[in-house]
Amino acid sequence: MGCSIGLVTIGERDHTLAEVLRSADTACNVAKENGRNRVHVYSTDDVEVTFKQGEMEWWVARIQKALEEDRFRLYAQEIASLNPDATDGAHYELLLRMLDEQGNLIPPGRFIGAAERYGLMQLIGRWVVTTAFETYANLSNSEDRDPIQTCSINLSGASVGDESFLEFLQTQAAVAGVPYNAFCFEITETVAVANVSKASEFIRRLGMLGCRFSLDDFGSGMSSFGYLKHLPVDYVKIDGGFVKDMLEDPIDRAMVESINHIGQVMGKKTIAEFVENVQILEALRAIGVDYAQGHAIAKPVPFEAFDTARSPISAGPFAQS
Repeated sequence: MGCSIGLVTIGERDHTLAEVLRSADTACNVAKENGRNRVHVYSTDDVEVTFKQGEMEWWVARIQKALEEDRFRLYAQEIASLNPDATDGAHYELLLRMLDEQGNLIPPGRFIGAAERYGLMQLIGRWVVTTAFETYANLSNSEDRDPIQTCSINLSGASVGDESFLEFLQTQAAVAGVPYNAFCFEITETVAVANVSKASEFIRRLGMLGCRFSLDDFGSGMSSFGYLKHLPVDYVKIDGGFVKDMLEDPIDRAMVESINHIGQVMGKKTIAEFVENVQILEALRAIGVDYAQGHAIAKPVPFEAFDTARSPISAGPFAQS
């Protein structure tokens, strides 16, 4: 096990808690980028830290401007049932993208880190929920499309910890006129185990309204199975790191089999991420995984222009398997 440490000395100069944590986080990132397994001490005249902070603040400014100019977009990717007799309808995960100043798509991995460090995830999360509800309502009112049974929306730790988020979500659902049972909210295992009691209460309260929940990136933590007993989720998404190499790595395959078995015993549906080819798809079907998501099923497409009647799965490798 390796360790990268960012160290901040708190001296006579006044610091807010947010400033101290931000500086420590930046120093930790510098330690990682310099090769890991080291300590980087923060100082105000540190060139590397200054550059890193400047880069993050540049992204923050871009994110804020993108929010002001409505340059975020939602994409949808199909989550397909591996049971040919399934009758639970179309299921899609909504994925966030940002447009740059020239209209080019920016993947979330480029900007989410800055948004998390500088407290912008609550604003982004509310934009996602509002837009998802409005778009779902518009698509549902169209007679040219088959109904979408389930939309999965990712929630950050900031949203889960926001006391006013539940009220906000209920207000937006009422404004858009959407049914709660059409939505499944995804939280990562990392977010869930950071405060199991708060996450459980959050899931329980939304569950009472009819929403469902999925535990994302399951298996990435150190105590996954123990925590799963205390989280009332409906779906368990098997970490894609195990899925993508399961045909070559027997340990990864064993992890997929174990997570699927535990999920089934607990009465939860399992979803495999990063399903990139038909061979992985068939292996998952043989194991008994309930759903699959990845480019072997369908690539993400713009949500507002989504057409379930012409879903990529109907012409993809899954239909031929």
